Amino acid sequence: MDNFKSIFREYDIRGRVQAGELDEENFRRLALGFAYFLHNRGIDRVVVGHDNRKISPRFAQTAVEVLAEKGFTVYDIGLCITPAAYFAQYHLQAEGLMMITASHNPDGWCGCKLGNGLSQTLDSAEIRQLYQYCTAEKLWQGVVCKQGRVINYDIRSAYIEDILQRVKLPANSLRLVVDAGNGAAGIYAWELFQRLGVLTFQLNCDLDNTYPHYFPNPSNIAAREFLKRTVTTAGIEADLGISFDGDGDRLGVVDSRGNDIWSDRILMILARYFLRQYQGGTVVFDVKCTKALAETINKYGGRPVMWKTGHSHIKKKMRQEQAVLAGERSGHIFIGTDGRNYDDALLGAAMLLKILAESGKTLNEILEQFPCYATSAEIRIDCPDSEKYFFVERLKAYFLQNYPSENICLINGIRLELPNLGGWALVRASSNLPELVIIAEAENNEKLIVLQEFFKNELLKNGVTAAWQNCK
Repeated sequence: MDNFKSIFREYDIRGRVQAGELDEENFRRLALGFAYFLHNRGIDRVVVGHDNRKISPRFAQTAVEVLAEKGFTVYDIGLCITPAAYFAQYHLQAEGLMMITASHNPDGWCGCKLGNGLSQTLDSAEIRQLYQYCTAEKLWQGVVCKQGRVINYDIRSAYIEDILQRVKLPANSLRLVVDAGNGAAGIYAWELFQRLGVLTFQLNCDLDNTYPHYFPNPSNIAAREFLKRTVTTAGIEADLGISFDGDGDRLGVVDSRGNDIWSDRILMILARYFLRQYQGGTVVFDVKCTKALAETINKYGGRPVMWKTGHSHIKKKMRQEQAVLAGERSGHIFIGTDGRNYDDALLGAAMLLKILAESGKTLNEILEQFPCYATSAEIRIDCPDSEKYFFVERLKAYFLQNYPSENICLINGIRLELPNLGGWALVRASSNLPELVIIAEAENNEKLIVLQEFFKNELLKNGVTAAWQNCK
């Protein structure tokens, strides 16, 4: 039971596909618990989709069978990306969602993103409640269920058409390399960008659940190397490269010179664009983002709101703040101008291409108009799920005892301002993997090196024994 409990994470379900953790028996238990969760909230229409991991179709079929047995109208949309599943909820007016995916987690993992309303995925308290349902004895005893129905629905065409209606570009205005990492985004991205009028070169856009090159994850620097080389190859010489994660809700960007452009800098471009239309609008972003983002939002008359990392946390905060835009450094982009506050990497990429095409400038030329600081890659250090949150709490106590409280942000982990070193550093527990995540930023590369060394020594004092350079 302890291994089963480990799959219930902060805002979705993720676990290794192995006996006692996320095996078929436990997935059926999960589907029964989620059906009860929706039943108690009066939701009777559910979208079920899945990514292209080996186990995902089988888990999706189990979900469809369980939900239909319990009386739900089930829209089986099959193989898809998560943004298309979110779109399907609006298109089909179904408040329930069970998207079978572990997003960017490595091969050998699976899970679910669970919805209980339009643009609403389960938060931490609801995940805990779901676990109670999944482990309760005789959960459905006394509940009379009529047989539901299953409707097979191909959402792909409607999803692509929706973006084409929202985003218009001049034909052949840009050259783009798209890397889907052999994940589900491959069956959407090339057609979308070609129809937008972008000359699009495909990279790993064929489906292959053995992931022969690398698992699709835009945060993985090693996985970006092939994209960088392709963008700069003679004869292609693209304006930019865009990569997607396994379920298409996160994007990575590489400029025409093959440089990594982290998504918090893409958010600066999008924020300026939307704040010129929605003056005084709110932009929500996670604690990992550069301070240049908040400075940009302020400069263009917006209201910056820093919040917890995690798609469910950001969606909920967007609704509360009625934000026009939101995002995370990891590549989640949420456009809220039409009230559909879900993360959609393909829509975010399309909007970026629109801005580039209309400006007549390169991505580098646009970015030169914004402040820029030296930022580290995400540094990931192995730490068991059973220990990582306790470890962060111990670090909180240490930093609160040794640093001014006004220099410490505890929204999510610890973000420590170090003005004497010209920057800040963050340590937090990963929501999805057994590891700690560390990011640092300073005014320039020289100061970043000093700040990283200082922060590394602070963590070493408190038990971090893994090498700082152990990046994944």
